[in-house]
Amino acid sequence: MDELISRQAPHSTEAEQAVLGSILIDERCIPKVVEKLKPEDFYLRQNREIFEIVCSMFRFSEVIDPVTVRDRMQQSGSYDETTSYDYIRQLMLITPTAANVEEYINIVRDKSLLRRVADAAGGISELVREGSATAQDTLTAAEQRIYEIRKGEEDSSRGLEPISKVVLSVYDRLGELAANDSAVPGLSTGFPDVDNAISGLNKSDLILLAARPGMGKTSMALNMLLQAGKFSGKSVVFFSLEMSREQLAMRLISNESFVELKKLITGKLNQDDWDKVAAASMALGQTRILIDDNPMLSVADMNAKCRLVQDLGLVVIDYLQLMTSAGGGAKFGENRQQVVSDISRSLKIMAKDLQVPVLCLSQLSRANESRSDKRPMLSDLRESGAIEQDADIVMFLYREGYYDPDTEDRNLAECIIAKNRHGETGTVELQWLPEFTTFSSIERRYEEY
Repeated sequence: MDELISRQAPHSTEAEQAVLGSILIDERCIPKVVEKLKPEDFYLRQNREIFEIVCSMFRFSEVIDPVTVRDRMQQSGSYDETTSYDYIRQLMLITPTAANVEEYINIVRDKSLLRRVADAAGGISELVREGSATAQDTLTAAEQRIYEIRKGEEDSSRGLEPISKVVLSVYDRLGELAANDSAVPGLSTGFPDVDNAISGLNKSDLILLAARPGMGKTSMALNMLLQAGKFSGKSVVFFSLEMSREQLAMRLISNESFVELKKLITGKLNQDDWDKVAAASMALGQTRILIDDNPMLSVADMNAKCRLVQDLGLVVIDYLQLMTSAGGGAKFGENRQQVVSDISRSLKIMAKDLQVPVLCLSQLSRANESRSDKRPMLSDLRESGAIEQDADIVMFLYREGYYDPDTEDRNLAECIIAKNRHGETGTVELQWLPEFTTFSSIERRYEEY
């Protein structure tokens, strides 16, 4: 018998009864309890059923007292008249005082959290025993389950905030910005004109960088990654669902060393090239750039991995249409537009959770190629208008030389800011350096190097 009791899930009968007793003794406790507890936080069935009745009555603004609750219990068939009367009377008698209701609530929540952790641990143990998943997949699943518990706990603890406290937070933030020597509040993109237009890459922002294939999306993203990795002092993460980590590293070396990418791919380097590559490799080695080239990642996987990164500053994803939904690959007949909508919404939530900017690359439809002016528009975003809705900033890349090789300046590029929650929209001109597959500010010409 003692062993059976010791195996019971964590709970406190006394605290659960004291919470319910406080509700019955003092109706002023009801909003506070309903806000902070859910029926599943109660372990004992009879306590959970009573609280469900209380929540239902509260939603419909019904009077809640011992008589009305007992009457509703009888109507629901939970208890007979004698049992319900005795138990409600017991709840009121054993509650010391309703003044301590917050302490009782904390105990019930704490025990409920322990039960959820125990359930997650049991589920993880079951996965291990089944042996159907790899160790890495099991580890990812374990991290995700624990994260979901923590996230749920954080969300439930967020309540109404008085404007006076919010204003103080804003005031503190303004003080930080005023003391910051940087020209922009967020991380620099490496392009001063782009920084000025979008105020840099800011915390909790979802930034969408979209273009047709071959226009330079990945190159632009690597520019921003390298800038943040070298100068922010923070860890930056690149999730590549298309290119291998070796290909990305080669591009970064070309970008940093200004050795032509073609030379790096073929290995035909002279001594001067080798010296530049060695110096660039050493500089890259000093950064905290992290690359993951697993092509089957979902947003949940990325979120779990990012939460393990110390002092995270930026997340880059290449690219949205290659991502899988949380449940894995798209199922037969599944609406791809809905999948992409779910992914874009999850990315915005991830940016808010991690409190870092998330830069996500995206393909464009072919619609722009049928127009005389082929500059992209928001309506060209592939598969989902929800992408436009969820993103804080939407930028397009456009090069006239991509469509017309005979144009006057075939390497002139445009960064079109089509949506900007931090300011105005507009166009910033950049220079495309095809030898190094990278961009530079318009003033920074190749001849300078």
